Amino acid sequence: MRTKISVAVAAFGLLLAAAPSWAHHAFAAEFDVNKPLVLKGTVTKMEWINPHAWIHLDVKDADGKVTSWMIEAGAPNGLLRRGFTKASLPPGTEVVVEGWQAKDGSNRANGSNITLPDGRKLFVGSPGTGAPTEGPSSK
Repeated sequence: MRTKISVAVAAFGLLLAAAPSWAHHAFAAEFDVNKPLVLKGTVTKMEWINPHAWIHLDVKDADGKVTSWMIEAGAPNGLLRRGFTKASLPPGTEVVVEGWQAKDGSNRANGSNITLPDGRKLFVGSPGTGAPTEGPSSK
């Protein structure tokens, strides 16, 4: 009986120790839910790296000034399960990205939805991080 209790306590301790690695990072640690944005721009690069893929986007304002943005997306494996492939966003693709800007005001955002040139809308976010489940334009 004591052995079973000891094993259960040890397993519970290991489970608690592993919890921080499951949590990764929270949306609210880096991004501001009060700074929603919708960016229309041209993909310059898509990085398929863990723990998050990154979409690099050049956004042109009304005056023609181009600003480069980095959009944090979900994990590559999650994106693949949603229908993305490495060929989905080649450089030069015009897209609309919905998301939330970084708290520090930099040109980084957490992506929620992306609208492709053919009109398809795909979720690119990271579920389970505390990010809103719908994009800013869904409100």
